[in-house]
Amino acid sequence: MHYSVLLNECMEYLAIRPDGIYIDATCGLGGHTRAIAGRLSTGFVLSSDRDADSLEMAKANTADAADRIKFLHSPFSGLLKAAAEAGIPAADGLLADLGVSRYQLTDAERGFSLMTDGPVDMRMDRSQETTAGDLVNYSAEKALADLIYQNGEERRARQIARAIVRARPIRSTLHLAQVIENAAHRTGRLHPATLTFMALRLAVNDEADELDGLLEAAPKLVKSGGRIVIVSFMSLEDRRVKRSFQALVREGKATMLTKHVVRPSEWETNENPASRSAKLRALEMN
Repeated sequence: MHYSVLLNECMEYLAIRPDGIYIDATCGLGGHTRAIAGRLSTGFVLSSDRDADSLEMAKANTADAADRIKFLHSPFSGLLKAAAEAGIPAADGLLADLGVSRYQLTDAERGFSLMTDGPVDMRMDRSQETTAGDLVNYSAEKALADLIYQNGEERRARQIARAIVRARPIRSTLHLAQVIENAAHRTGRLHPATLTFMALRLAVNDEADELDGLLEAAPKLVKSGGRIVIVSFMSLEDRRVKRSFQALVREGKATMLTKHVVRPSEWETNENPASRSAKLRALEMN
């Protein structure tokens, strides 16, 4: 089952017009794209993702709305240029869901999950060369510790990095998770490897730089009166989004629509526990 996180809230804040042009910057399996397209008559959605496999699945999942969707294989950093080259005019709204899709998490071969065994991959775009396995097996211990601390805010980064280096070669995701669990014992319900896996994913996909690229491009892609809605799942990402939105408001370029972050309802978190950390922020361009 594929869940689109905060779906109703995203549609509400986008305030979709039937003849509007919208950008789904993180297509995933097409849930948000399909919901937007279903509210359009003469408008269309530019639906983008850096994961080619996800895009193919999204095309199949949205086949009944194909006449209202244009798909684009692109990272955030290429979105502005790609939209211009495609002749896409300024949009009425842009949506970005920064989470990992259920497909990516449940396909062991993608290497995102610490619960299923597979290669330590974690690439969003599998055409790129460097994998998370390259980082854990070939990074210097200090560089690995810094990566884990800075990207995952993991206070046990040094002892985890030391354990990883001593256990090399790291053979698989479950091997990596076990090495980390042995070095940093569980203290709560969160698996001790969670923050390290998150840090590796962010690093191998340059997600901090990509998010900064999106935050820079989004106001240029959306027209006056158009809206930008971003759903994040990690405090590092949410802080970046918050600072960017606040800067646009201070400069008089936008009006904040969400005084505080919007969180999933109790019903949604019961239906989809993975949504519990989601945070939505929205603004309207002046």
